[in-house]
Amino acid sequence: MPGSQDFASDPRNARVLIYLNGALVPRDEARVSIFDAGFVLGDGVWEGLRLHKGKLMFLDAHLGRLFEGAMAIALDIGMSREEIIAALYKTTQTNQMESGVHIRLMVTRGVKAAPNQDPRNALGQPTVAIVAEHKEPSPAIVSNGLNLATSSILCTPAEMFDMRLNSHSRLNLIRALLYVIKVGADEALMLDPHGYVSSCNATNFFIVRNGEVWTSVGDYCFNGVTRANVISLCRSNEIPIHLKNFKLDDVYAAQEAFVTGTFGGLTPVREIDGHALPETLPGPLTKRLRELYAALKDAEASRR
Repeated sequence: MPGSQDFASDPRNARVLIYLNGALVPRDEARVSIFDAGFVLGDGVWEGLRLHKGKLMFLDAHLGRLFEGAMAIALDIGMSREEIIAALYKTTQTNQMESGVHIRLMVTRGVKAAPNQDPRNALGQPTVAIVAEHKEPSPAIVSNGLNLATSSILCTPAEMFDMRLNSHSRLNLIRALLYVIKVGADEALMLDPHGYVSSCNATNFFIVRNGEVWTSVGDYCFNGVTRANVISLCRSNEIPIHLKNFKLDDVYAAQEAFVTGTFGGLTPVREIDGHALPETLPGPLTKRLRELYAALKDAEASRR
């Protein structure tokens, strides 16, 4: 069964126009050079966003992360925040999109003089692409939940490969997923170098134990916008939340678990390394947090 990125097919996406360097082009004409730094090296940053009731959700947080990531790799996006926002809305409005839309905003260092690693060989014009699609999580995933397995591939510290950068370079995370697909899992649970539970390969990870929500301290996991929103929702609704180091034995003793991400919001987990979680999906606290998150999105959409 596919993981948290699984989606229901929508025929409207065949007609969607793609934003590429200022132009809106048909899907099969959206092409970049084989000399593009993103293709050659995965040299770039990206954001996943949701459009809900005509509004881009949590846009300030997403663009803050985008520009911080670009600064960390000395990448000049070549557009201001206001110009990026205008391009995002131009893409969704031209495609007559309102809700149930997932958007991938991608920025690379652009075309290079030669296919090598040195960023100084970039010709100076970044590539900016926006893919907006009618895309919702498969409905069955809420009641079926995810089957996770622990991968031998570890999350890495910032001085090696910073998990908090939304980099186009994802090969370590793909390797983690490939490792657990072999044992029949949907998604990989990843540990940090100290053996503490950190993240999944595409989402952030939470457990529920005795009415308390636990997640990692955040040093080795994605800088997730949805993760931050869930932590905030817990704190503002008097749900005990702990950012802490914990081991797999703590996970196996949990009553509930869920993962978070922009696409799926909060996705329940049913099993981890063969240990079935006891609560009927979605578990009561997972269900409450899903409802709070849905209300938060509605509130965000009402802000104009």
